[in-house]
Amino acid sequence: MFPPSAPARWPALALAVALSVPWLPAAAQDAVVVAQADHAGHEMTHRAPEPAAAPAAPTKKTVSAPTKQKKSSDHGHPASHAASVKRAAPADPGHGKHDGAAHEHEAMKAFLGPYPFAREASGTSWQPDTSPHQGIHATYGDWSLMWHALINGVYDSQGGPRGGDKTFASGMVMGMAERQLGDGTFGLRAMLSPDPFMGPSGYPLLFAAGETADGRTPLVDRQHPHDLFMELAATYSYDLSAKSSVFVYAGLPGEPALGPPTFMHRVSGMDNPEAPISHHWLDSTHITFGVVTVGTVVDTWKIEASAFRGREPDQYRFDIEAPSLDSVSARISWNPLRELSLQASWGRLRSPEQLQPDMDEDRITASAIYTQPFGNGNLWSSTFAWGRKIEHPGGTFDAFLLESAAIFQQTYTIFMRAERIDAHDLFGDMPGVTPAPAPGGSPVGKLSLGGIYDFPVADHLKLGIGGLVSRYGIPGELKPFYGGDPTSTWSSCG
Repeated sequence: MFPPSAPARWPALALAVALSVPWLPAAAQDAVVVAQADHAGHEMTHRAPEPAAAPAAPTKKTVSAPTKQKKSSDHGHPASHAASVKRAAPADPGHGKHDGAAHEHEAMKAFLGPYPFAREASGTSWQPDTSPHQGIHATYGDWSLMWHALINGVYDSQGGPRGGDKTFASGMVMGMAERQLGDGTFGLRAMLSPDPFMGPSGYPLLFAAGETADGRTPLVDRQHPHDLFMELAATYSYDLSAKSSVFVYAGLPGEPALGPPTFMHRVSGMDNPEAPISHHWLDSTHITFGVVTVGTVVDTWKIEASAFRGREPDQYRFDIEAPSLDSVSARISWNPLRELSLQASWGRLRSPEQLQPDMDEDRITASAIYTQPFGNGNLWSSTFAWGRKIEHPGGTFDAFLLESAAIFQQTYTIFMRAERIDAHDLFGDMPGVTPAPAPGGSPVGKLSLGGIYDFPVADHLKLGIGGLVSRYGIPGELKPFYGGDPTSTWSSCG
């Protein structure tokens, strides 16, 4: 799977725990269907089930006590029976007496419109309707609830003179809840991360840049930790017809309508334990302290606009920062097929970097995501994305990303990610170092290949073992700093 040049140490530490949170409120435990957590579905926005014609996933265990409440759905297989399910008020308690899948699929609806729950990804972004989903579901009175958690144990070794080594934990713990409110649907979302415990400087990642660890020097060749509070958001949507709706989304923090779904929520990238080096071209706004988005859905189209705080999170990762609505963005999304999701977006970010307060940025992105079930319980998903940063004052810099993952029997996953960025901010942590990059930045390429093997340990608990190796294409002006041919490796979990 990996090139023969990969160091023998890459699998030395490979341990991951994907934990679907087994805790539920006592009153909700009467009506629960437990979906076993797996790598095919550990994204924040868990998704709806696959049509009967699609191959079924491995059988899930159902636990239910005698109750008049309606059972929640086990969404453990690739999406989309839900494509034909209309949004409705929470199920009548009497539905608990029925055993039909159509009733169960009504347990949690899409938050923003009359379409399959599987379509919703991070923030208000869309993905293909065929995207998989896992989680623990329950009903609690008029509320439909879902929980999920993922904890990764990682050993990261970045090669070359500017690399480094680190062992750390990353992941997420999330919950979602929704209910009918008047003639519309009201939803709540929360997602927390253990990243702040890895330290303010994050983890080594060659050619990554952005944010700061101490408020004085930029983070370079490191990926910053995510904040403890990654999302605390509320939504309200109103169906205008069987195929259209209007909605509002507000978060502190939240994610504006800008870019593709965030990398850890894309099926094509969620098993890759490292952030893309193109993150600050595509989806770095996914933790924004203050965002309000309004939009409309018309059949397979969605048009939305956001006002939000343009500044990236500061070095204090455990707090909630003061909100502001000083930046704007707009996005158009189109799902012409169940397997395909397209988006194009634009944003004007005011002073995004704390250490460059006088610099604003225009950001333009476009992406396509294709997710296709195949064979008996297998899935293939790919994402292509382009991002452009136009700094004011400053230059114009592009980034391209292609990532893909194939998941076999919800057990074996192989994945790849290829990126090219116009690197331009790699020496802010080295005063006096001024290599002479091209006016549009220095073109840097990266290719990562990896895999992971999942196996069940207990109910609601899976263990994954895997790793990846990365190689780089470096222009001549950067080789004296990064070495001629650095190799980076991860032993990871997820």
